[in-house]
Amino acid sequence: MVTTQKTSKPARKRWFILIALLVLALIVLLALMQWRSMQHNSSAGDAVLLEKITRYDQSHGVSSDTVQRGMYLAQAADCIACHTNTGGKPFAGGLPMGTPFGVITSSNVTPDKTYGIGNWSAEEFIRATKQGVAPHGKLLYPAMPYNLYATVSDRDILDIFSYLKTIPAVAEPAPANQLPFPFNIRQLMFGWNLLFFNPSPFKPDPSKSVEWNRGAYLVDGLGHCAACHSGKNLLGGNRDYLLGNDLEGWHAPELSGSHYLGLGSWSTQDIVDYLQAGGNKITVAAGSMGEVVSNSTQYMTADDLKAIAVYLQSLPGSGKAAPAALAATDETMVLGHQLYQVNCAACHASNGQGVNAMVPSLANSPGVQASGANNVIRTVLVGGRGAATHSNPTSAQMPAFAWKLSDTDAAAIATYIRNVWGNAAPAVSAKDVAGIRAKLNAGALLTQH
Repeated sequence: MVTTQKTSKPARKRWFILIALLVLALIVLLALMQWRSMQHNSSAGDAVLLEKITRYDQSHGVSSDTVQRGMYLAQAADCIACHTNTGGKPFAGGLPMGTPFGVITSSNVTPDKTYGIGNWSAEEFIRATKQGVAPHGKLLYPAMPYNLYATVSDRDILDIFSYLKTIPAVAEPAPANQLPFPFNIRQLMFGWNLLFFNPSPFKPDPSKSVEWNRGAYLVDGLGHCAACHSGKNLLGGNRDYLLGNDLEGWHAPELSGSHYLGLGSWSTQDIVDYLQAGGNKITVAAGSMGEVVSNSTQYMTADDLKAIAVYLQSLPGSGKAAPAALAATDETMVLGHQLYQVNCAACHASNGQGVNAMVPSLANSPGVQASGANNVIRTVLVGGRGAATHSNPTSAQMPAFAWKLSDTDAAAIATYIRNVWGNAAPAVSAKDVAGIRAKLNAGALLTQH
């Protein structure tokens, strides 16, 4: 005799819940796909205004020749920085880029037909640059900022492509990425794109000037400023638009009209000077930003740089207010003052004013007051060199003090300059310095005192 056993009610309930969750997940997935499709196909808005913005460069000092224009746009996008390895051939790729998920190596974008983009069509180049999909459906990682280049016009992308086809081909393969499982599965980028990639075209704001819109177009697209200056969520998606971010041991500061942490205390010309010459009366570009100035912004027209400045200074920023500065009689401040006079005043001056376009001013400085003191600590420990540009070829170099200053002493100097001459910011601890010293492998003191 054959008997059948009915499924128990708890089991049926579990199956019902599982099926309901799967249906819900499918609905959410389809909704996300539809949403992204609508963004991709959305209108760019005022076509006449958009034409003025994207052709703005033709009436402001940039050649209309396709290749020359493409070179200018490639410089504005700083393509050479990521696609050229240290000591390598230009645009041949191979630069290892550290991310929280592993090391991603940049690709060869020379016109080599085996290892570069020599066999790519114009449509394939646009799709890779603006959608993150290389030929044969290969999904790119957003270390290539296609999620930001999506706002760049097809015409600008095609002019860059025309320029890249004229550079020397390099028959060198880029080393493989070093990504652990599961981040080495490119198909996962499909889900990442659904969550974080907005393919909408740039939409100008008709209530703003052509100059303001041109600045927004450059900042959000070719300049891809958000790649460094915006915070990141746990999965690497952008958040906190241009409110600052820590990466590769540096702090990319807030870019806004804030007087405390942003560019509100700078004049428009100050910003143009900084991006064009690598320094102004306020500060000097160094580190990662120094490379951006040397490779990219120094080649941009003054009109484009002014448009960037106008746009950035219009942003409201985080709204953070300065805390009360530490009292001059504070024990750490007293020690910091003494150490500053001995080690720093010769170049930065007793009043922290520095030397125009050569030695950064430390007074009333948004960079010095940043919520994270990474840049100050790093520079005290290992020094740094300012950007070298055509208009300012002799870049000054600050020596390293890791060999001379203890963690306590370096913390005291950092705390002092962050709370004097109009500055106000949280104190730096010896533990903060020790952590950065270890990451930089900056070495220990040669002398104790």
